[in-house]
Amino acid sequence: MQLSEKLSILAESAKYDVSCSSSGSRRKNTPGGIGNAAAAGICHSWSDDGRCISLLKILMTNDCLYDCAYCVNRRSNDIPRASFTPRELADLTIAFYLRNYIEGLFLSAAIRHSPDKTMEDMVEMLRLLREEHRFNGYIHVKAIPGADPLLIAQAGRLADRMSVNIELPSERSLHLLAPQKKRESILLPMNQIRQGILQRREEKRQHRKAPVFVPAGQSTQLMIGASPETDRQILRLSQGLYQKFHMKRVYYSAYMAVNTSSLLPVPGGPPPTLREHRLYQADWLLRFYHFDAEELLHDEAPQLDLLLDPKCMWALRNPEIFPVEINRADYQILLRIPGIGPTSARRIISSRRYGPLTYDTLKRTGAVLKRARYFITCQGKYAGGRDFNPRRIHSLLTAEETFAQQGYQGIQLSMEDLLHQETPAAPFSGGLKDLLGGTITGSTGENARRSTEEKLPSVILSRFHDIPSVTSAIMSPLPATDSPPPASGPALKSPLLLPTKGGALSHEGFSL
Repeated sequence: MQLSEKLSILAESAKYDVSCSSSGSRRKNTPGGIGNAAAAGICHSWSDDGRCISLLKILMTNDCLYDCAYCVNRRSNDIPRASFTPRELADLTIAFYLRNYIEGLFLSAAIRHSPDKTMEDMVEMLRLLREEHRFNGYIHVKAIPGADPLLIAQAGRLADRMSVNIELPSERSLHLLAPQKKRESILLPMNQIRQGILQRREEKRQHRKAPVFVPAGQSTQLMIGASPETDRQILRLSQGLYQKFHMKRVYYSAYMAVNTSSLLPVPGGPPPTLREHRLYQADWLLRFYHFDAEELLHDEAPQLDLLLDPKCMWALRNPEIFPVEINRADYQILLRIPGIGPTSARRIISSRRYGPLTYDTLKRTGAVLKRARYFITCQGKYAGGRDFNPRRIHSLLTAEETFAQQGYQGIQLSMEDLLHQETPAAPFSGGLKDLLGGTITGSTGENARRSTEEKLPSVILSRFHDIPSVTSAIMSPLPATDSPPPASGPALKSPLLLPTKGGALSHEGFSL
């Protein structure tokens, strides 16, 4: 088989793996070497400074021993099979780099002969790149579950980042959809990589030139929509992975139905990319906003709201905390306010030293006032309407979210699709008040209600199932509410994750 045919087959087979991002590595070039993974990092989308970074994302082989129900490369699928030798792939990577096609490598593989043989070939390919070609660019390599720990350790000394994909969020789903994979074979290399990172970190404190081991950390991937786990189960598992294995990232991949099975969604439907997006938002809250998975979701509401981001959803479910007086709230409370992030929260704290903030000065901190105004007061003034009414705020926010999602198809496009696609109209970017043509609080009566309904697309009115219609929420008199809570809100407790017997963290059947 020609090298170009192998490249076409194995690059196509690799596209379903999403767990690659900015490297976080600081591997610098050496005299006589080529490539550099320092400073900006490598990813397949955008770097921190706005540059688009290219990455060769490829499988070493798609000839697999396993027959996982969800995988396009499973043994029972009748698809073209191909494999690179370590030398072929190393030479191809260098040829692409020298032509300025790529700046790094993302390498994975199906299980061809055995986990050990597959991992051995990948390690040899990494050795050729690092030692023979003296390539110092970014390399992300998949650790093969079940491979010998010595091979995992060798790969860790050559790669910048490693990952072991969990794929399925529960042990039950793993048994049904991928019976040849075992939970222990996935968690053992994860723990080995974590221990190796900690050991090298300690060695680095004693010796500046101690050898590196996975300097950009490890990551994993969870598949969304192929199995029946709820968002609550998925987030609890992600939280456990961050706490126990110090994951750099947990990636979420909306399942694309490529196989036919009674255990899987019917092929042909769009992947649940909006659900994937909400999980990424919730994951961000876990990592940077000090939220706990149990705060965001619980037994009575185990799924994220597709029409509203998780932070707003949490705020509306906790009306006793809001509205918050922006001039008195501490940093942890500020982080809980929709529209305020870590940077704007720090700016607010700093600005208050020079005097009380107003809505005008609050804009300069970077806070998103079109969202935050519903949840705050400034010097006792509330700019979110007559009073803090969760039902009304939910209606307004979900209406704006739905307008922003117009034209969203939820499909993965290729470059060829984009070249033949007509340019879509720009989505509506203003507020609901602007969309309806000016003020809405001053219009009353049946004519105003009918006029409002005519201006709202039918898709909006049809999406509200468990709340009143948008126009009713806007036009109807607001119900009486209890007196507002104290401006600063109650103190929030630190999140805790309770261990099960034996000290393991339990996540609905996938104990870590």
